[in-house]
Amino acid sequence: MVHQSHSASACATLARMNPASADPSAPDTSAPPTARGQRDEATARTTHAQIEARFGVKSLRFAVTGASGLVGARLVSFLGHGGHEVVSFVRHPARNPSERQWNPSDLQQGLDPEDLRDIDVVVHLAGESIASSRWTKERKQRILESRTHGTALMARAIARCSRPPIAFLCASAIGFYGPRDSEPVDEMSGVGEGFLAEVVLAWEDAAQAARVAGVRTVHLRFGVVLSASGGALKEMLLPFRCGLGGPIGNGKQGFSWVSLDDVLGAVLFAARHESLAGAVNVVAPTACSQREFARALGHALHRPSFAPLPAVIVRIIFGEMGQRLLLDGAFVRPRVLQRDGFCFTHASLAAALAHELG
Repeated sequence: MVHQSHSASACATLARMNPASADPSAPDTSAPPTARGQRDEATARTTHAQIEARFGVKSLRFAVTGASGLVGARLVSFLGHGGHEVVSFVRHPARNPSERQWNPSDLQQGLDPEDLRDIDVVVHLAGESIASSRWTKERKQRILESRTHGTALMARAIARCSRPPIAFLCASAIGFYGPRDSEPVDEMSGVGEGFLAEVVLAWEDAAQAARVAGVRTVHLRFGVVLSASGGALKEMLLPFRCGLGGPIGNGKQGFSWVSLDDVLGAVLFAARHESLAGAVNVVAPTACSQREFARALGHALHRPSFAPLPAVIVRIIFGEMGQRLLLDGAFVRPRVLQRDGFCFTHASLAAALAHELG
């Protein structure tokens, strides 16, 4: 009965605990406290200094889609603090010179190619959340099209622009690898199985026009982005603080995480690294099991982490979405970032959680 009570309580918050809610387009729902903001600024200064030491000082003009999301909102601020200019591409009519309108649903006239003429780097983060509701046939189609249509539109506009950007950095996901709990995977590994793998494959293929036009194209395969300001970690805090946190299913599934600070650093690193192209896993070098993550979070919060959520409950409530997002996993390695000398700010899970929760 104790396990049943814990499971029921956990299920009530599972929709908010979902690791997939850390996707780049998930909304940033709370502003960090002043002390936290100061830590973020200090970390950003260090990251900018490291990248400038490697590539030199250079101010770029970025176009960012999905700028209101968890990653996008922080990225705009991060780039601005580094002396870069940012133009946000938004669906609504532009309200100031730092915004330009586009319609990713309109593949024919949704974006004027010349709106990119003065842009150096495009960072494309927009896409519908994969975790907001059960995966019906219609919902899965919307998830796919929100990624492929917007990416194809941006790639075609880049290809047709009279002065195209020098780089196209497109959000992607480690869902490309499918469930891979038996052995680690990296950018050399092939595509996996399942809906998410199919979506990511089509998502990356949609950037073909930019690649054919000779524009350096990078697919940023994000892992679970950790930030106390939004996404998965923020939503896990309440159940863990209430003593209801613990492993999901058997807890053996891979949990490939990355701090938000390192996501921002990886984006700028990819923008400045003129020979970097193709798939890049944006994950920390220390992937863990879901059980190990639950234990680390409980330790960071000084709370227990042994209230399990049985796999059968996940499947009953969330169906395929629960299976793919919570019960499946992969141990993903950042081979390309490590090979090219990217400096992780938070290489260990304990350090990342201490920074976010301190």
